[in-house]
Amino acid sequence: MRLVFAGTPPFAVAALDALHAAGHEIVGVYTQPDRPAGRGQKLLPSPVAQRATERGLPVFKPEKLRGDAVEELRALAPELMVVVAYGLLLPQAVLDIPRHGCFNIHASLLPRWRGAAPIQRAIEAGDTQTGVTIMRMDAGLDTGPMLLEESLPITAETTGALLHDQLQTLGSRLIVEAVALLQRGELQERAQPAEGATYARKLSKEEVRVDWTRPAQQIARSIRAFNPVPVAWSELGGERLRLWLAQAEPGDAGAAPGTIVAADARGIAVAAGEGLVRLQQLQWPGGKPQDAAQAARGRKLEGERFA
Repeated sequence: MRLVFAGTPPFAVAALDALHAAGHEIVGVYTQPDRPAGRGQKLLPSPVAQRATERGLPVFKPEKLRGDAVEELRALAPELMVVVAYGLLLPQAVLDIPRHGCFNIHASLLPRWRGAAPIQRAIEAGDTQTGVTIMRMDAGLDTGPMLLEESLPITAETTGALLHDQLQTLGSRLIVEAVALLQRGELQERAQPAEGATYARKLSKEEVRVDWTRPAQQIARSIRAFNPVPVAWSELGGERLRLWLAQAEPGDAGAAPGTIVAADARGIAVAAGEGLVRLQQLQWPGGKPQDAAQAARGRKLEGERFA
C-alpha cells in the first residue's frame, strides 16, 4: 500500500520499521523539525527522521500542517497515512487526503487515557491493564473509531520504561495487521463508547517532585510511572535526589512523612502519609542510578527527612 508515515519519538520508530519490512511503499515520512539537544544544544533530527534517512525515505519537517505543507502532502497521493506520536494535530484538510484516511497507534485501551501521556497516567492511576488501540483518526482528540486493540497487564514492577517498550512492540505488530486487514477488505470499525473516557494530561515538571504526605501506593506508582522521564525527585540535606524505582509497603512508620525510617539491604524505607515507600533505585547529584542499598552505603540516613 502507498503510505505516508508521521511520527517523531523512539516509540514511533518500531512502527516505521515494521511497515517498511512488510513491503509497503512509504512515499513520505513526516516528523517534527530538528530540535536542540544535549549540552551543546546542537540541532538534531528526531529519531524517526534519523531512521527514515537511514532507509532512504523522503523526510518532511513542516512546523505546521497548513498551506503549502498540505499541498505537498496531497501531491504524494497516499492511500493511507499512519500516525504515531507525531506531535502535531492533523487538520481536517489533512485527514481527508488519504483515500483510506489516517490510522493512529494509541498507547492505551481507548477511550481510557486519551491525550499526551497515556503510558505514565495508566501506571500512576493504578490501572491493572493497558494496551494499544489502532484507531481511525477524526478531528477530535483520540476520539475516532477503533479498528484493533490488544491488552497488556500492569504489575507492581511495571515502570514507564518497561511499558513503553512493550507497547511499542505491540503497536508495531498491530498496525501491520490493521493495514493487511484493510487491504483484504476485512477491517471492521467500532465507535468508541462515551463511558469511561479519561484524559492523560501532559506531564509537568512541577508534579514530579514527590509529595510525601500522599499515600505510599500513590507515591510508588508515580516514581515507577516517571521512569525514565521526567524522573521523580526529592530533596535530602539540600541535595536533589532522582528516584527511579520504589514499592509501597503497609504499616505505620510512626514518623513524619518524608522521614527515612530504615536503610538496609532491602532499600531505603521512607514514611509516607499512609504506609511506607521502599526506595529501590535512586541517583545522587552527579552520579548514576544505583541500587538504593548501595546508594545508602557509608551514609547515615536513618532519621533524615526528605523535603
